[in-house]
Amino acid sequence: MSFYTVALSFAPRLAIAWAINLAALWAADALWAGVRIEGWKAFLIGSAVLGIANAVLKPILTVMTLPLIIITLGVFYLIINIAMVALAEWIAPNFSIDGFWTYVGTVFVVWAVNWIGGQVLGDVERRGRPRLIRG
Repeated sequence: MSFYTVALSFAPRLAIAWAINLAALWAADALWAGVRIEGWKAFLIGSAVLGIANAVLKPILTVMTLPLIIITLGVFYLIINIAMVALAEWIAPNFSIDGFWTYVGTVFVVWAVNWIGGQVLGDVERRGRPRLIRG
């Protein structure tokens, strides 16, 4: 497989992940009064930062804090997820989240929208593959 082929398959996946994170932030903004995201620039930058943070920083932090995650029965993993959302909030303009429980709700919404998006994409990919005919 050439670099060009890998790049072509990576670019659409990156765009889809960006769109899913944008939808997740939009849903959190619509659901929680403590989440305020104003303007498309804030949504675009926030979703890009969230996607990059989840792809790069989150796995590193998860491995580094694995004993703490195990000791707390996964509660510290929630703190890592909150940190990823907080980073997106800090970098994106006109994006604010007020209160710990609003962060928890936002993390839940981001998780749910990403899970639903993954299920839909998995269904689309399975439908697009040719089926083997056994005889």
